[in-house]
Amino acid sequence: MPRLTVGALAAATLLLSGCQSYQSQPVEPYAIVTLAQEKQFVAPDCALDQCPHLRVSALEFPKSETLSRELRRRLIALAPLESESARAPSAQTTWAGYANAFFDQVERQGASVAESGASEALLEADEYGHHNDLLTLELNSYVYFSGQAHGLPATEFMVIDERSGETVGLGDMLIEGREAAFERLVTEAHQRWLDEIEQDAAFAANWPLSQSRNVAPLEDRWVVKFNVYDIAPYAVGQPELEIPLEALRGIAKPRYLDQ
Repeated sequence: MPRLTVGALAAATLLLSGCQSYQSQPVEPYAIVTLAQEKQFVAPDCALDQCPHLRVSALEFPKSETLSRELRRRLIALAPLESESARAPSAQTTWAGYANAFFDQVERQGASVAESGASEALLEADEYGHHNDLLTLELNSYVYFSGQAHGLPATEFMVIDERSGETVGLGDMLIEGREAAFERLVTEAHQRWLDEIEQDAAFAANWPLSQSRNVAPLEDRWVVKFNVYDIAPYAVGQPELEIPLEALRGIAKPRYLDQ
């Protein structure tokens, strides 16, 4: 395995959640501080004009190594690799380890460079929503190997409850036993989306709705997001279905309905 060359750009943006007062059962929010993290990894010993590279534009949590590890783990998992080195623990938990595994796969596939451009991987994390002591991050990845028709993007929400300093998922946000009711709302949102993009029953039959637990609880609505090929062809991108808060009352816990 060749040694990895790393170029790192230091960037810092501090986002400190403010404390809010509540009329009933006041809770002191967990101090979520995020630090912007920008890193660039370039394939070693590359003398080409366009070299295989990995760009990381993510976040870390100076006050919570647990959240920092979880973000890295989730973001790397969004961009799976097939090389043997990708199974190493460092490749699944560190940017440098993932970069090594990516460059290893590029070399094994002979995908260092082509007329279509150099192989590249992008790992990004940005704030998607922030209200009621709920911080929602959007994680995005993109992996392209030279010679492919196109790269493969992937997306996932990471929701953090600032009151506990822990991540929450769809199962935590729904009232117990109301999963089926939530899926009905997703089906209705899917039909609205089909109407908006002016697609008919034939499109829906070829690209049926699949279940997604990738949900962002925003201040005025919930967003259910899908990856490419989940419910639509690549050209459509990553569809977002929207569910208004009013429809979720009695289905989702009040904590996640801006209450």
